[in-house]
Amino acid sequence: MKRIQIIEDDTAIRTELTTLLQTNGYLPVEDGPCDLILMDVNLPGESGYTLCRKLRQVSNTPVIFLTARDTPEDELLAFGVGGDDFIRKPYNSAVLLARIARILKTTAGETLTAKGLTLDLPGMRVVFDGTSAELTKNEARILRCLMQKDVCTREELIEDLWTNGMYIDSNTLYVNIGRLREKLSSIGADNLIRTVRGVGYRL
Repeated sequence: MKRIQIIEDDTAIRTELTTLLQTNGYLPVEDGPCDLILMDVNLPGESGYTLCRKLRQVSNTPVIFLTARDTPEDELLAFGVGGDDFIRKPYNSAVLLARIARILKTTAGETLTAKGLTLDLPGMRVVFDGTSAELTKNEARILRCLMQKDVCTREELIEDLWTNGMYIDSNTLYVNIGRLREKLSSIGADNLIRTVRGVGYRL
């Protein structure tokens, strides 16, 4: 049973979410290890954005922001601090459950191999010729896409990384690609990511 932590200061909403999750086969928890976090933005003390930014320093647990904030800037900031999805209140229960299922499926245990690389998604690590490197969540997702398709367009990568590429500057993608290339080079997989001019990237 998947464990989902609810970080929400509104008692009524927290109770509603708890019932929804229990009814659909999830285990709501208040703390401890979990498979996904539902997080409000407007919290007493530190905001949800600050909490997510701190979480990303130690964990890749998926975070869905569930908030009454509704501007493009709020959504951009949510993804910028490491959020995996952004859902506005009042939320639709069926849509929320579908988003939860999608993210949990994406982050489920999976190992991919291609071009001599082995990607351990649960461990957020890539191995080449016996040497490994730790990856961030975004780097792992980019590499996952590249290992599964012949060519990944920039649009596909942005959509896969941040759900809604409409508010994301493509320079952010270039930075992540650059870091991933450096990590692959550090384990001997030099020049493995090739730029397909005007389209995207391929292995």
